Amino acid sequence: MNHSSDLSARAAPGAGAAGGETVLGNRGLQLEEGLIFEQNSDGATGVDLPAAPAAADRLGSHRRQGRIGLPGLSEPEVVRHYTRLSQKNYAIDMGLYPLGSCTMKHNPRLNEAMVRLPGLAGAHPLQPVETVQGALALIDELAHWLKELTGMPAVAMSPAAGAHGELCGMMCIRAALDARGETGRRRVLVPESAHGTNPATAAQCGFTVDTIPANAQGRVDLAAFRAKLGDDVAALMLTNPNTCGLFEPDIIAIAEDLHKAGGYFYCDGANFNALMGRVRPGDLGIDCMHINLHKTFSTPHGGGGPGAGPVVLSQALAAYAPRPWVVQGGDGYDLVEHEGGVGEAKPFGRLKGFHGQMGMFVRALAYMLSHGKDGLRQVAEDAVLNANYVLASLEDVMTVSFDGPCMHEVLFDDRFLNGSGVTTLDFAKAMIDEGYHPMTMYFPLVVHGAMLVEPTETESKRGLDEFISVMRHLAARAKAGEADFFAAAPRLTPRRRLDETAAARKPVLRWREGVGD
Repeated sequence: MNHSSDLSARAAPGAGAAGGETVLGNRGLQLEEGLIFEQNSDGATGVDLPAAPAAADRLGSHRRQGRIGLPGLSEPEVVRHYTRLSQKNYAIDMGLYPLGSCTMKHNPRLNEAMVRLPGLAGAHPLQPVETVQGALALIDELAHWLKELTGMPAVAMSPAAGAHGELCGMMCIRAALDARGETGRRRVLVPESAHGTNPATAAQCGFTVDTIPANAQGRVDLAAFRAKLGDDVAALMLTNPNTCGLFEPDIIAIAEDLHKAGGYFYCDGANFNALMGRVRPGDLGIDCMHINLHKTFSTPHGGGGPGAGPVVLSQALAAYAPRPWVVQGGDGYDLVEHEGGVGEAKPFGRLKGFHGQMGMFVRALAYMLSHGKDGLRQVAEDAVLNANYVLASLEDVMTVSFDGPCMHEVLFDDRFLNGSGVTTLDFAKAMIDEGYHPMTMYFPLVVHGAMLVEPTETESKRGLDEFISVMRHLAARAKAGEADFFAAAPRLTPRRRLDETAAARKPVLRWREGVGD
């Protein structure tokens, strides 16, 4: 969308609203809103600043010659603009957010109260350790419970997100291989249903990627996996539950065969929400696994801000965890940040400027302590129950990709749309008019027209029933041949469907006054 003079994607004023068109394009409390640059009033400002003191001009030829280009608005105009924009965004606080593989769960407000406590919110990473003993104690306690939940002896807390955690884990594996003198092990096995970051991370660490096919049940083909083992295999990168929403039943056999071949087992922990309190990854033979604190322990996707991806490590890899880490001694807590005095540790280096993301640490620990051991177990159980309820309620009108129960998310495909003229994208756009953010589409790539739904444990039966009724209604309309209805969706949004191909190939990233395409 360039600016408000471009009406190609804008819904007709009042379209779909009782009473027909409106003068300004508003519909009830959904107010039409142009770009902030178009609301510019020269000289308008929401704040008065004192005049700058006289000083010698040191800019020379770099002094600005024209207007800076920022809009001038009063304070109420600015507040209204961003409030109106926020009302056009979908959020977990508005309703069910069915993005598969993303775990968009409710974020308890208690977490937000805790993270705003002055002693935590105001901590600075450059403070002397003796002034942040409480923060270090919190990190140490969170690390303890992560190790308890996973059955792993060590954890690296500094990775900033899931993909950063993958990088950490694979760098630990490479450091361990180098320490063993096995520099020829540079092949990493990656199932074809893996998250896209897995092969990218392996390549970034200097490994080559060898893909493992899936079997007819959507799991790793065990025979194909065994055929690829060799003395050049460094590791396996496996997601469990996998990206089809299914548990890998051969995971212990996979771990045993991999270890016999001299490789390490990396597990993508993005779907740990389905397992916590029920299964400890360490008991499955896993050597390292990242945990998305900003998904599994609430605050979905970092609340729009930083994430956190601690990596738990087996005994075989614990020594190679990156600096820094928290230690407790007679004088309190300290951070090991430099070489020397680290015992048996052989850290591969430093992964991040500071020690993780404090805000996510506070939220995650608050979530754990609020739920307790039994509550975290129930989280996993309810997440799996909700996904299977959606599966059982829709399998007669939509096509489930693989037989049998699922874990925390259910994977549908587009076979139920065959012959209707309706695509997966069309179906998803129609969901927007019904008040739902679409599910994850076209992923995983192993399934044509994939529709991956993860309701999470925080949705009530009533909320799920409402979602199910909408999906059944849309499936019926698609099968009835109403392709034109779907092709025109969404109708009721502030902006209609864009030409996504053109938007991707010819993006307009800068607003210029008087220019409209």
